[in-house]
Amino acid sequence: MNENDWLNETSPGPLFQFLLGNSRLERTPNGQRKIRLFACACCRRAWHLIEPHPAIRECVEFAEEYADGRGAKKRLKKLVDENYRCFARYGGKPSEDVAVAHAASAARSACSPEPDWVMTGVWREAGWAIGHDPSADSRAQAALVRCIVGNPLRPVALDPSWRTSAVVALADGIYADRAFDRLPILADALQDAGCDNEDVLAHCRADGPHARGCWVVDLLLGKSKVSRSSPAWASRGKPRSDPPYITLRAPTP
Repeated sequence: MNENDWLNETSPGPLFQFLLGNSRLERTPNGQRKIRLFACACCRRAWHLIEPHPAIRECVEFAEEYADGRGAKKRLKKLVDENYRCFARYGGKPSEDVAVAHAASAARSACSPEPDWVMTGVWREAGWAIGHDPSADSRAQAALVRCIVGNPLRPVALDPSWRTSAVVALADGIYADRAFDRLPILADALQDAGCDNEDVLAHCRADGPHARGCWVVDLLLGKSKVSRSSPAWASRGKPRSDPPYITLRAPTP
């Protein structure tokens, strides 16, 4: 995959295939964090279906906390079990109830203690929830991968002079409040701090979609590590049969 392919791909599958094959994204704590935050971002695209159902909503909210090193792994399993009880009562032909069921399944994948197929499971179930088709939201999901991971073919190094008190305060507020409408203001503050990197400024001023884990905000806040030791995300058995699928390999000891 070259840079043009990366910037213009309209499905998340090939992007993750490239990341797993080249940068070993799943083998680092921050890579695992970004995978889970991508899963949560896909779920939030179907938030209108998820928010009214606490058993589904809490999966996504806690998965975001867990990604940042907060919360116990056993809580993930408890929330997944509660979610399943909500999901199991739906069925039948396409309807709002069935859409909620798919949203619940996406949330379970995001919250899975051992997310063997978290990426494919989430984006396909979210697509079914949003448009009764696994690829219904694939273009936006590919954009979310780029928002969270950045451009691995042209990485940006942080200039410490960019981290003024105004910039850090804005970035922290955007992250905590999910206030992505403030990103253009962050771009102005970065320019005031002397940042002239077009990739950084253009991302902040782009329409999005944006998500928690945004590579620019992470860069400014130093979110390259999480406090909890890296969870072992290992493939268990055969992945889902509908290709392209992603298998998460166990981190090297």
